[in-house]
Amino acid sequence: MSEVKIVEALVSGGQATAGPPLGPALGPYGLNVLAVVNRINDLTKSFAGMKVPVKIEVDISTKKFEVTVGIPTTSALLVKELVISKGSGAPNTEKVGDLNLDQI
Repeated sequence: MSEVKIVEALVSGGQATAGPPLGPALGPYGLNVLAVVNRINDLTKSFAGMKVPVKIEVDISTKKFEVTVGIPTTSALLVKELVISKGSGAPNTEKVGDLNLDQI
């Protein structure tokens, strides 16, 4: 009977690396971390510049893995839609954009 472990992480779309948080989380399972990172980058390249949650299911006995990509955070989607570099540092007084209902 195979044992499956799940590793969840928040990565930059298309820019995941073998460093933290992925490398240290996957290393103990004996996976080819570079293969996992390349797969994540392929699946998340359309979310470039956004933080994207990913879930990696690892079969411990066969060393096979499956990557599932979640939906980027709401703040990342809003920043992309507004075409700004970051949100307001003072949200109650300083506004950085305005979305209409169609954009939301």
